[in-house]
Amino acid sequence: MKFDFLGLIDLLGTVAFAISGVFAAMQKRLDAFGILVIAFITALGGGTLRDILIGDFPVRWMRNREAASIICLTTLAAIVFQNTIRNLQKTLLVFDSLGLGLFTVLGIRVGLSHGLDPVICITLGVITGCFGGVIRDIALNNIPLIFQQEIYATACIVGALVYFILIHIVNDPHIVDVSSILVICAIRLLAVRYKLTLPGIYTKAQ
Repeated sequence: MKFDFLGLIDLLGTVAFAISGVFAAMQKRLDAFGILVIAFITALGGGTLRDILIGDFPVRWMRNREAASIICLTTLAAIVFQNTIRNLQKTLLVFDSLGLGLFTVLGIRVGLSHGLDPVICITLGVITGCFGGVIRDIALNNIPLIFQQEIYATACIVGALVYFILIHIVNDPHIVDVSSILVICAIRLLAVRYKLTLPGIYTKAQ
């Protein structure tokens, strides 16, 4: 039986973003239902928007009941083991970065499977990777990171460009996928670690 690497990326991305949503909701001290809703939004928001844009109906999570089950189990596990994690902010950062890389590559692969132009595939990758977090932040009354000076969508774009460079160099698509995911995660984590941001357009007086 052929190994479904794309399915693995989808699974890991769903888990990573669900955990990211759980800890973002916990920072706002939401109740259990609110935490579950935010986990669903974070894990499925970007992919839902992507599927709507390319006309892939019903959207993927509606055709696959496993996604909902995975999010519910992940949310439960994250709540149960929350006391073993001392720093919610660091946990949120790690899983958000991981989900960002995984879902960006997933979005690119979905675009390619529909025969779309590389620029559109990169756009779909950014949407898949970023917009679950955008919807999550709006729901939690935060300004989404993608609209700030944070290196967030930029990491997705760079990783996507690496993807399209590597597919012309490397014969193994799995290596291309993993390399691009690692590039995105590394850029995001290093940007936060060393406080790297995009140039601002406002002066202090403004």
